[in-house]
Amino acid sequence: MAACSTGSSAPADPQLPELRRVMSSYAPVVTHQVPGSPGHSSVVLGHSSRQADVDRLASEIGPAVDAVSAVWGTDWARAAVVAVASDDSEFAALTHSQGSVSTEVAAASVSDPVVPGRQPTGQRVVFAADAGTRLGPDGLRETLRHELTHIAARARTVDGSPQWVLEGFAEYCGRRGDGQRFARSAPTVTARARAGDLPADLPVDAAFTPDNAAGDPAAAYEQAWSANAFVAERFGERALVALYRRLATGPQDGPALDRGMRDVLGIGHDEFVTAWRQWIAARAAT
Repeated sequence: MAACSTGSSAPADPQLPELRRVMSSYAPVVTHQVPGSPGHSSVVLGHSSRQADVDRLASEIGPAVDAVSAVWGTDWARAAVVAVASDDSEFAALTHSQGSVSTEVAAASVSDPVVPGRQPTGQRVVFAADAGTRLGPDGLRETLRHELTHIAARARTVDGSPQWVLEGFAEYCGRRGDGQRFARSAPTVTARARAGDLPADLPVDAAFTPDNAAGDPAAAYEQAWSANAFVAERFGERALVALYRRLATGPQDGPALDRGMRDVLGIGHDEFVTAWRQWIAARAAT
């Protein structure tokens, strides 16, 4: 039997009945509704074994929606459906994952197939069963904001776009305003920079995948975050959003990437990498 812990009526998201059906096959479902502005209510679903994570995420949704909107704007649903899985099997079912799921994945955002020109449907954020223990309160907050950024930007994002753009922008929104020093936000990049090893270029897509031969996720995500943080600091957040919208339109070969950067930032790829490397070096030294 589902339990409603707070709120008035559930958001009229068509995916909820099926989501509850799937989750109830694992354990009774608890529901925490989160009132928002009119027409923008959110909901967190989970099980009693993860009640603490359900309640904490529910308390973070309102601030997370505001934080994402402060960067991206308000042209998105400004509400969230969040599910907390009870185990790896349920996480795979809720994210439509094929095969085994990497134990490094703490959360994922999913949606129905996107139809160009239409608003995405079936969007939700799914947290792994051990996410609360593994991430802690600060990590849960940042991860929720990261995944909500993907949801907010989904309608303007084409599959196959550069991962440093997609993941780096979400990382930037997730960490924005946390007040952490560069060395704490990017420990791997900092350690390498202090040893004289600066990134030669922006991270390739393969670097974000743990089981890929070229995979180096810790460095890739930090480098992607730092590239987006660099843009926000040097050119402003409006330019960062404009760059995302320009580069999240599909695969970007060398000339297309260079043109996109020049049109939005006024500098090309090579100049960007040089300035970004200098920015990293300066912050890693403090």
